[in-house]
Amino acid sequence: MPDSFNLKSFLADLPNLPGVYRHIDERDEVLYVGKASNLKKRVSSYFQKNLASPRIAHMVARVARVEVTVTRSEAEALLLENNLIKRLQPRYNILFRDDKSYPFLHITGHEAPRIAYYRGATSGKGRYFGPYPNAWAVRETIQILQRVFRLRTCEDSVYANRSRPCLLHQIARCSAPCVDLISAEDYQADVERAIRFLDGRAKEVLEDIEARMLQASEALDFEQAAVLRDQMGALARVLQQQTMEQVGTDDVDIIAVAASGGRVCVNLAMVRGGRHLGDRAFFPTHTDGDDPADVLAAFVAQHYVDGGLPPVLVCSHKLPDASLMTLLAEQTGVKARVLVRPQGMRRSWLEQAQRNAEMALARMLTESSARSARTLALAEALNLDTDETALAAMHIECFDISHTAGEATQASCVVYKNHEMQPSLYRRYNIAGVKAGDDYAAMRQVLTRRFSRVADGLAELPSLVLIDGGKGQVEVARQVFAEFGLDIQIIVGVAKGEGRKVGLETLVFADGRPPVSLGPESAALMLVAQIRDEAHRFAITGMRAKRAKARTVSRLEEIEGVGARRRQKLLARFGGFSGVVAASVDDLREVEGISDELAERIYQALRT
Repeated sequence: MPDSFNLKSFLADLPNLPGVYRHIDERDEVLYVGKASNLKKRVSSYFQKNLASPRIAHMVARVARVEVTVTRSEAEALLLENNLIKRLQPRYNILFRDDKSYPFLHITGHEAPRIAYYRGATSGKGRYFGPYPNAWAVRETIQILQRVFRLRTCEDSVYANRSRPCLLHQIARCSAPCVDLISAEDYQADVERAIRFLDGRAKEVLEDIEARMLQASEALDFEQAAVLRDQMGALARVLQQQTMEQVGTDDVDIIAVAASGGRVCVNLAMVRGGRHLGDRAFFPTHTDGDDPADVLAAFVAQHYVDGGLPPVLVCSHKLPDASLMTLLAEQTGVKARVLVRPQGMRRSWLEQAQRNAEMALARMLTESSARSARTLALAEALNLDTDETALAAMHIECFDISHTAGEATQASCVVYKNHEMQPSLYRRYNIAGVKAGDDYAAMRQVLTRRFSRVADGLAELPSLVLIDGGKGQVEVARQVFAEFGLDIQIIVGVAKGEGRKVGLETLVFADGRPPVSLGPESAALMLVAQIRDEAHRFAITGMRAKRAKARTVSRLEEIEGVGARRRQKLLARFGGFSGVVAASVDDLREVEGISDELAERIYQALRT
């Protein structure tokens, strides 16, 4: 700790108030962020002889100064602490990936409500159910609601312009309120039953359907009775197929922590309305030497501080600080019970969550070991630093150009770091102002745009830059790097082998080293090929989307007689360009302003 920072005086002046503290090193990097109900006691505890863990001891040895922020309450400190952790990503905090965008099932507020997969704020009209652990759980629930209650899933624009039932009605997945094959009152009643089912009142719904079926049968309305019989059978099958027995209508989260091999897995299972919706595994970083209970506390604090706290948490370990739930209750308005030794079905849920956590961790460790080995092989092949820390920090970027005969040219940049691809860091670049098909000029443009930021100190220089191409592309990269004064030794071209077969690639260097062929059995080459192929995939999907968007507009614009207003009416009537393409001549002529002749012209033009 530098002499300019008087630790003894600083600790003596700290207030006995709640707040947040930040440990900072000599390079002004925030090492750790924490909260305290009493700043004086908590911060002073870090500078005692006996510390809680080796990780904390290592961190304290690097502290150059400490900064504190006083808050009005410990709950406010909790909120500030988590905001700072998410923003600063301190290397000594237990960190969970900030992925709070859980999916919901949305029943809209339309006069004939639709069911939809939804992500985002839940303050709009209608009812939101969830959150669900993953997209699959939402879509499975939507399929159940379609089979049992036959609720619509179509967009409102499509619904408003239907003149006949769609395919979903024909396969008994929608009751077709769009063309009045079911009355508004009856459809709304089905919506209410679906809501009761999602609220965990499935048995009540089943009894209601059975009573209506018997009533229809007694009234000799056998057709309606048959419909209700099928609906009741579908719901009964759904209930029988539930993998978890229902326990009331509670919303419960089950959290199990497993530790092995220096890594930790937190498995979160969700129960909503008494239905087990599935689980999700989290692998926090910076957990070396931490007690599983501390990891659990970090997860609960970071995961629920912004909301989504259910009334019951079933946990594999006891929270080390009982005040955490009180603070979360103040912040979220939900007073949750924490069960550590649950009974009955909740005990089974916890046991299964624990098994899933252990299996997910074992799988991750196996995959992580294999990924680390490939990174090491690449580092050895290219004479890079093979220290374990350096390997984990190895930052590889790969660039590729994609177009179709010069149309819709796009460049892609994909990123490999921490032994795996990092999709959140991928970037696409629209290429403009270059001659169609000039890949060299396109590569020069994307590299100039990317590495001008490095030269200006606005971005970090990767450990390795892969270029999908041979000597020509590598020479372009070398020129760009030379102009910016960057290290050309990190540029490696991946030249395709004979027949473009994976394993026959040659690595081409910008610094004059002779090309290297690692061979099809090389783990290093397999990693390079994986990164290169991912760059190509990412580039080509972007190019195709860009091309399709351009062609969608142009194909309608090129049809004589289809101006902006008619184009807008066509797209609205059929729910998009694909709907216009699929429409028959009879469907097209039903649109206002479309004559028989123009309908035929549109139909033929979209099939050439």
